[in-house]
Amino acid sequence: MNLPDACRRASLLTLAALTALGLAGCASPPPAEEARVQRELVFPPAPDEPRFVFERTIRSSADILPEEKAGELRRLVTGEDARGEPLSKPYAVAATRGRLYVSDTVSRFVRLFDVPQGKQYRVGDEEGAGQLIKPIGVDVDAAGNLYVADIGAKAIMVYGPGREFLRKIGGDKFFSRLSSVTVDPAGDFVYGIDIGGVSSDQHHVRVFNARTGEHVKDIGKRGSGPGEFNLPRDLAIGAGGRLYVVDGGNFRVVVFDKDGRYLQSFGSVGKQYGQFARPKEIAADRDGNVYVVDAAFGNFQVFNPDGELLLFVGDRSERDGPAKYMLPSGIAVDEDGRVYVVDQWFRKIDVYRPASLKSEAGWLAKRPPPVATR
Repeated sequence: MNLPDACRRASLLTLAALTALGLAGCASPPPAEEARVQRELVFPPAPDEPRFVFERTIRSSADILPEEKAGELRRLVTGEDARGEPLSKPYAVAATRGRLYVSDTVSRFVRLFDVPQGKQYRVGDEEGAGQLIKPIGVDVDAAGNLYVADIGAKAIMVYGPGREFLRKIGGDKFFSRLSSVTVDPAGDFVYGIDIGGVSSDQHHVRVFNARTGEHVKDIGKRGSGPGEFNLPRDLAIGAGGRLYVVDGGNFRVVVFDKDGRYLQSFGSVGKQYGQFARPKEIAADRDGNVYVVDAAFGNFQVFNPDGELLLFVGDRSERDGPAKYMLPSGIAVDEDGRVYVVDQWFRKIDVYRPASLKSEAGWLAKRPPPVATR
């Protein structure tokens, strides 16, 4: 290559990089507000008032931890993929104070993204009593203790805020097919959901003392009547301590008071809004609204505390994209109202922001402290 050609190519690469960074070009950009509106994917769409904004997709640590974005300018020029550890087969997610806990059934550990600190960790991958076999459901209490439903160990594994293993709850004696775990914010009681099976009558919620591991009581039994279950999948704690249980085989959500007394149920099998086909996990926000992810519909539906449908978000698709799902499984809502949806097939987590929350607000928008230099 002669010198003029080399210079010309270098100039083109530099121009491409500057253009990608918005530093070149004579054309006037659209007004900031107009550009923002054009970029945002909102739910529900116009002319209705938006409730949620699609914010981002997380596929690896590089999508969320800033220190792994080094060399971004070089990738813009060369087209190289972003670095970072990818999600192998995520199943569930828990989110609190900018810390995301993601269970991975292939990697066999729980990945922790600490966004405010700009760090990531693995939980349960070290040999010993706290090693995970096949983690699925995850939850966190207000003190930062992590609870993991390990379907392989048939037990709930508990880790402290520093990721140290604390104790094991349950075991073969208590669970047939442990599907998920939920802990109340105070860390008093932990709820293990036993999905049972065709040949098992253990279709119920098992309640334990979260600190001692002592079995306290069971909620529900196999059946289709009020307060009964057929293949229960997950539980969320809503306003006033209400317990919302996904009753997968009966295509509904069953509601109990904080003491486990039956109150009501909502939902039925079908293709209409407010109905279910393959409901998986459930979450609740600070206002008591309930979020149910459905693997067959490829979306999540939002209900008020009494089970009235408010809206749905997402579509089933064989092609990946924002709010497109093939096998959604997990869902969580953090303190700021951000919603996190896990898709096993596309190996991703989609994040939605309340329309009333600015993009730079909340725990997920916090940046790590500057690195001290000498």
